[in-house]
Amino acid sequence: MSDADQVSVAVTTVVVLLLLLVGASAGARQLANLRRLGDEGRATDAGRIAVVIPARNEAGTLPILLDSLSNGGSAVSEVVVVDDGSVDGTGEVAASTGARVLAVHEVAAGWTGKAWACQVGADATQAELLLFLDADTVLATGAVERLLGAHRRYGGLVSVQPYHEVHAAYEQLSAYFNVMSLMGSGEFAPRRTRRPMAFGPCLLTSRVDYESAGGHGAVRGAILDDVELATAYARVGLPVRCLTGGAELRMRMYPNGLRQLAEGWTKNIASGAGQAGPAARASAAAWIMCHFAVAVGVLLTIVSGATGQRAFVTGPWFVWMIGWAALGLQFRSILRRVGSYRWWTWAVFPVPLVAFGVLFARSVFLTYARGSVRWRGRDVAMHAEK
Repeated sequence: MSDADQVSVAVTTVVVLLLLLVGASAGARQLANLRRLGDEGRATDAGRIAVVIPARNEAGTLPILLDSLSNGGSAVSEVVVVDDGSVDGTGEVAASTGARVLAVHEVAAGWTGKAWACQVGADATQAELLLFLDADTVLATGAVERLLGAHRRYGGLVSVQPYHEVHAAYEQLSAYFNVMSLMGSGEFAPRRTRRPMAFGPCLLTSRVDYESAGGHGAVRGAILDDVELATAYARVGLPVRCLTGGAELRMRMYPNGLRQLAEGWTKNIASGAGQAGPAARASAAAWIMCHFAVAVGVLLTIVSGATGQRAFVTGPWFVWMIGWAALGLQFRSILRRVGSYRWWTWAVFPVPLVAFGVLFARSVFLTYARGSVRWRGRDVAMHAEK
């Protein structure tokens, strides 16, 4: 390759990389307004809360959540655990902590297991406010008061995506899934999406609004019951507001191994992408494609250097290293706000990026080609029944 050709390749590489970094920065603006629950004021006199916890094989996580609810103060008047066909002693563990346990042995026809459990729990309670919590969530002291404050401020449906606690090495592979879920919601962009979204781990609503929206009966067969519930609220003119958990609300999603992580994200990610609004979906897709492009550029540069076969598309190696560092630092700034990810997760971002690509492709295939996925010992049909 002549000197002129080398200069041309270098200039082209720099221009391409700059365009990718600009695209990644633009996509990251989808998270410009990550409102935290901790930023909300507290309210202690906003009504009594019935906490409904749908649980299937959650004996290991429930005690931590139920213990944290004991710090909820007098606002928490009822705690109901709906044992959805567990085989690990979930019901017994919940009862031993003093929670009221309702056993569900069969899911009603046309319902998903979680939606049915939530509806059963809501119907069995009396308080004027309903707080639906996933069994793997944990509330900090004062979190209930902040939830009440948020509901007093916004009304309708208040949804919180918890801060993701990740411990084992394999759990770091959730990194891009967490970020894409928040980006795809469109709730934290400078201009919120017109399509309402919600996060299932934590939902707070008044009983009156819940019944006006049709409750979980309105989303009985939906795979993404949280997203469809937000739509049901908007349909009757009720507001939906999303927050992030920060220090107030945390979760550990997949503590039981890589298989659980793969099944969980396979169940959700393709359907979630399909439900996202067009602008949010396009921005999130552009952001992650910029990450893929830089990762591929670095890989080709490494291969080129190792084999001695210079490829026209690689350009100078140090340019791609700058791109790697820039995107790694951007990823770091985002991950610090959404989960307890280790430093090497962002430093070697192509590793969780590849995991995202593989599981996303698997999710698309199982969701739209096969039409069902496996989750918690059940085959889940991916097409909601109306």
